[in-house]
Amino acid sequence: MRGYKPLRSFLTLLWLSASSERMTMTLIRNRLGLLVLGVLVTFVLYLLLPAIQHERFTARLDDSKPLAMEERSQQDANTTVLTGTIEGDPPILYREAFLLQKAGTPSPKRLDVIFLHGQAFTSKTWEDLGTLALLSEEGYRPIAIDLPGFGSSPRSDAVSTEQGRVGLLQRVLKELSIHKPVLVSPSMSGRYSIPFLLAHGAELKGFVPIAPVGTKDHPAQQYQEVQTPTLIIYGDRDTGLGTQSLQSLQQIPKHQTAALRDAGHACYLDRPREFHEVLLSFLGELK
Repeated sequence: MRGYKPLRSFLTLLWLSASSERMTMTLIRNRLGLLVLGVLVTFVLYLLLPAIQHERFTARLDDSKPLAMEERSQQDANTTVLTGTIEGDPPILYREAFLLQKAGTPSPKRLDVIFLHGQAFTSKTWEDLGTLALLSEEGYRPIAIDLPGFGSSPRSDAVSTEQGRVGLLQRVLKELSIHKPVLVSPSMSGRYSIPFLLAHGAELKGFVPIAPVGTKDHPAQQYQEVQTPTLIIYGDRDTGLGTQSLQSLQQIPKHQTAALRDAGHACYLDRPREFHEVLLSFLGELK
């Protein structure tokens, strides 16, 4: 019997070794399974991550969407903007917003408002900003034009002189049957609006200069003789034309100023809501 003890020990050792190997293999398989599962989970998350990020990004945009944009969407549903051309030298493209109303609904009769534009912009700027739709909703007749050499209005030597530029605005008013409008004039368009104001201010119901050029070309006495109600709008960060034009324009007796906070030269783009608020307030004061 003693001879069987070594054999029994050997068999026990083999059994223990086999059991250990099986346990090791089981552990390896379990770890491998966990590894595969981890890879699968990572892959699924990788596929889903863009969609999750998109949803979060969209939600963030919706949460931070300015009220002005929401208002504009509602206004656009109630208005339409049409384009036309004023024939002559040069032909002038214009945009006019109309309020869509049910048949039989009387149209409110308020002021005509003419929008000029700056060097880097066109009449489309006022449409994209929602200004034309907003004013139409409020009962005004808003019209924006492409000045010669901008947008769809070709260049012309006819506006190479101050007299020619004044004549162009007179032609626009006549051809579109505009009577005593409010003239909104930013930046470069001051080359047209300032001479017109000084020569034909009585033909305007109001004047809204937005850091226009050309104000220093005329003496203070000429501004002091203007009787047109004027709203001077500028951005408080516009230390160039904004400050320079203010020095001349504040000589107009019936003027008021509106400095838009944290806004630059094109302050109506930096602060559209504030711009629209001060503009509508001014228009409401005019009789």
